[in-house]
Amino acid sequence: MVSTQNRPRPVGYKPGVGSRASRVANFVGLCLLALVFLIPFYLIVRNALSTTEDITAPGWMWFPSEIQWGNFTELFNDEKVPMARSLLNSAMVSVLTTAGTLFLCTTAGYGLARIPYRHADKVFYAILATLMVPSAITFLPSFVMVSSLGWVSDLRGLIIPTLFNGFVAFLCRQYFLSFPRELEEAARVDGLGYWGSFWRIVIPNSKGFLAAIAVITFVTSWNSFLWPLVIGRSSDSWTVQVALSTFLTSQTVNLPQLFMAAAVAILPLVFVFLFLQRFLVQGVAQTGLKG
Repeated sequence: MVSTQNRPRPVGYKPGVGSRASRVANFVGLCLLALVFLIPFYLIVRNALSTTEDITAPGWMWFPSEIQWGNFTELFNDEKVPMARSLLNSAMVSVLTTAGTLFLCTTAGYGLARIPYRHADKVFYAILATLMVPSAITFLPSFVMVSSLGWVSDLRGLIIPTLFNGFVAFLCRQYFLSFPRELEEAARVDGLGYWGSFWRIVIPNSKGFLAAIAVITFVTSWNSFLWPLVIGRSSDSWTVQVALSTFLTSQTVNLPQLFMAAAVAILPLVFVFLFLQRFLVQGVAQTGLKG
């Protein structure tokens, strides 16, 4: 067998040149994609600090003719749109929805994956069947139920109907099926049952997966619009997305305040993503869509 180390190299060959050029091309490509991704954020910030005349001007302007820092104070001083209250409502709804979804879906997924029960497959298939039902079909029955309970214009109506997520329960079951059984068997030897093994062994060793699910659930809840719009009749129960919609109506369009409110609404999501980004890809890869 001829050794590859003794093969003649092409004329002009330089070790590492191809790999270096590939790295440079990848870097340039990623930088271009990053710029494209950042363009919407640049436009939001630029318009948030501009006047209506600058935003609607026929000529393109990279920066406002004069930075309008007062747009920020005007946003929170607007008596018609309680922006601070809306941000607080969104934070409460998103945090409680995320916590409730994680608790319900992880326990359901672990029970379906580990606890022997002859009807476990039927329950699992019933959960999968809910994923095939369009949300538009369940919207009206959900509203009737919430209205009959007196939860309209109440945070309970925004949070409780959205706590259980069939897709998250499915992901949790698939993940727990691939979780090492040896760790749980060692816990059983120490006298722990299913509940103790779940809280003391499985949960502490699933932080990456849980963080990924938490980020996705938090972002989905924060960006939810239709359900909060229907349930939040009074301004005290508005979420930030509903508050944003009030700046763009058929009668009035307040572009500077709309973009400033959008910039403020995006900041919590940016902080959550930056804080948990290292868990996101790892957690999604660990969902283990098998078993």
